[in-house]
Amino acid sequence: MAIGGLLRLFERGPEPAHLDVAHNGEVYRIAINRSTRSRRFTLRVRAASRDVLLTMPARASLTSAREFAERHSAWIGARLARLPRPVPFEPMAKAPVRGVEHTIVHRPGARGVVWFEAGQQGPLICVAGERPHVARRVADFLKREALKDIEAAVARHAGTIGVRPTRISVRDTVSRWGSCSSSGRLSFSWRLILAPPHVLDYLAAHEVAHMVHMNHSQKFWAVVGRASPDVDRAEAWLKAHGASLHRYGAG
Repeated sequence: MAIGGLLRLFERGPEPAHLDVAHNGEVYRIAINRSTRSRRFTLRVRAASRDVLLTMPARASLTSAREFAERHSAWIGARLARLPRPVPFEPMAKAPVRGVEHTIVHRPGARGVVWFEAGQQGPLICVAGERPHVARRVADFLKREALKDIEAAVARHAGTIGVRPTRISVRDTVSRWGSCSSSGRLSFSWRLILAPPHVLDYLAAHEVAHMVHMNHSQKFWAVVGRASPDVDRAEAWLKAHGASLHRYGAG
């Protein structure tokens, strides 16, 4: 960008992080991304974070951005309405664990915290304690289960490939399912515990393979393929169902 353009941006002062656009009685909050690489306005509904992102040219005005968003408010509303409904972790809610649907059951008088149990209508996630703590306890329990499965899968693939990670952690990421740093630190979305086991196993192999090739070259995919037999099947599952995993535990 030319110096004059940068000065004009500076002179505008702090910019709002979002716009609010109304349509048919609903108000949509739209995050703003001003980009020096963008040549036009674009809108994207992000399923993982359940929000809307407007990317705009660096020198475009906020007035033009608002006008663009308002012209597309019906489209925004339609796309948001198509998102899968959120599923809070509350009593009688259903959520998958390792690809199998479980029902959350509150057992306030029971001893313990959270555990699996076989029910007459299918597997259960049982939660002891007071009602306000149910959601947090279920989320914490699933994160521990995710870390346990991921550590086992990473250890298996690391042994096959011949590498040794320096650290393994789980987070609630929205843009990627896993990552690998140059120092060998691996990070994964805890939501992989909701997916079928072959999906978690493939992603563990994927990130471990990055310890050999920090790219997506043919050599990288060859390493992944030697470690995991389910590359295509897992990728297809993630493409079809991955975004829906982010609705579980949402308020």
